[in-house]
Amino acid sequence: MNPEIVIETGRLYLRKLRPEDVSSLSLVLSDQESMRYYPHAFSNEGVTKWIQRNIERYKVHGFGLWAVIRKEDDKFLGDCGITMQDIDGELLPEIGFHIIKTYCNEGYATEAAEACKKYAKEVIGLKSIYSYSEIGNKASQRVSSKIGMKKVKTFIQEGMEKVVMEFRF
Repeated sequence: MNPEIVIETGRLYLRKLRPEDVSSLSLVLSDQESMRYYPHAFSNEGVTKWIQRNIERYKVHGFGLWAVIRKEDDKFLGDCGITMQDIDGELLPEIGFHIIKTYCNEGYATEAAEACKKYAKEVIGLKSIYSYSEIGNKASQRVSSKIGMKKVKTFIQEGMEKVVMEFRF
């Protein structure tokens, strides 16, 4: 198996992000509509920094956001993984995902997030995993619900109400 591949599912594999992924990852992170629940969409420089930050996370934590690749044709679909996030003043492990809008609503985010949840328990040894999103981001909350997460609270961050969901192993 390719040492860059971290997780494999029925239709996907998740591998470490690489600097040459900038143009592919920009298809989601630079898209205004896809990033409407973020403070802004990212420039190419911002996407480059995003990838560099995740490469650093791999070294520090052993995990981060990984490239989501469709097995059948090696198509880059977005990213998904586990990062440590400040959620209402606590540093917590969070499953995050960003799928290029052309490939949304095909179950890829759910499949990748479910695999990351399993990885969180079996490889990292976590007792719980979280997700959080702006209250209006119903698509993200649906994915979290599909993998068994339950809403635990809301909080205000930078003037925006956020929904926190959790799965306990």
